[in-house]
Amino acid sequence: MIFSLRSNSIRRRLIVQLSLVAAILSFAFYLIVRAVAEQAATETQDNILAASATSIADALYSERGMVNLELPYSALSMLGSISQDRVFYRIIVDGETLTGYADLPDPDLPGPDPVFSTFVFRDEEVRSVAITRPVSLGGQAVNTTTIVAQTRLGLAMISSRISATAAAVGFGFFLFAIALSLLAAQSALAPLRRMTQSIQRRGPQDLSPVKAKLPSELVPLVGALNNFMNRLRSSLAQSEDFVAEAAHRVRTPLAIVRTRAEIALRRMEDPEDKKALREMIRAVDESSRSAGQLLDHAMVTFRTDNLLAKKFDLGGLTRDTCEHLSPTAGLKDINLLLEIPEKPCPFVGDPILMQNALRNILDNAIKYSPADSEIIIRLTRGKTTEISFCDQGRGFGTADLGSLTKRFSRGENVADIVGSGLGLTIADVVARAHGGYIQIQSNPKGNGACVSLFLP
Repeated sequence: MIFSLRSNSIRRRLIVQLSLVAAILSFAFYLIVRAVAEQAATETQDNILAASATSIADALYSERGMVNLELPYSALSMLGSISQDRVFYRIIVDGETLTGYADLPDPDLPGPDPVFSTFVFRDEEVRSVAITRPVSLGGQAVNTTTIVAQTRLGLAMISSRISATAAAVGFGFFLFAIALSLLAAQSALAPLRRMTQSIQRRGPQDLSPVKAKLPSELVPLVGALNNFMNRLRSSLAQSEDFVAEAAHRVRTPLAIVRTRAEIALRRMEDPEDKKALREMIRAVDESSRSAGQLLDHAMVTFRTDNLLAKKFDLGGLTRDTCEHLSPTAGLKDINLLLEIPEKPCPFVGDPILMQNALRNILDNAIKYSPADSEIIIRLTRGKTTEISFCDQGRGFGTADLGSLTKRFSRGENVADIVGSGLGLTIADVVARAHGGYIQIQSNPKGNGACVSLFLP
């Protein structure tokens, strides 16, 4: 089953979840601040109303058998200083309105403590307070009730401003939380990203265990990955061993078959039989060469997984390789021209792998070169070390040069020559194992091909 990477992104899910948490916290912050602000504003108004009503109640006095009132200016001005709200009052003496708004509602159960209430009066919502005080009148105590009310427009404006401020702060907190969520997601997934990049930088043959300092949550994943790579490495090793063993087992019988076929060819006189034997010898040669290069490829694949780092003279190794193949070149009267400096060219790597790569490239050059031709082997040292093999053979024709390093890939113009298509593949694997690369191009000085190894 194939899953969409985008829809199952851990980073996306983490950001969405943290954003939802931030949104819930921001909304809760807004509601809490709004509720606290309304409560604080209401308590402030109640305190001022109570102070105003108390000031008026304390100003009541009896004179000549009547309850009189000198309304203190400050009692009402303290309410007007808060906002432009309207203020109402009513003084009730023994059930009768002494002064004020007679239609201002009287609380049902006034007591010694201030009684607050909210209601609609004259089409406006008001907040009122009622205070009961006894006043001595003719030797008797008369109950008086002082009611002071104020509209809530100012309170609503204050609450609205606080709510708007709380909303702005909550939204800012939400945006800040989103930014922190992005950073948190990046930080939480950084170890996973580093592990991914470390694995991506590996070569195709590198199946060594992952070793890195990781969070404890990733330890089981890394353990499972290392276990899988260990099993895969064992499986590949068994496959390579089988190929190598099979190639080794096949080469000896093929050599016997070829020898017998050559003896029979010398004795044959019928042209048809000779043609058939030559085709058989060609097939044996092709099979033998393929078996040999399969063995080389298996050996190269195994050694690149356990690359040896040894210092050796690359120039001397190149000379030894050319000397080893000079008899083969001599059979076709091919002249090997070496342009290799006498000064040692030190290099750190696997000499066996490097010799195998050079031998395959030179063997290809000899095989595809015509008789009485030249092959130039040149070693130059600069920022990188270049070893080039330029021949005067058929070249690559119309073949895709980028595909020639793939296994069993050959040019269309060499179909009549025995080959397996593994020589350049082996050279390419060796070059990449040493941090270099292989370059394939036509001979810039005429017919033929030029294959170069670039090494760091």
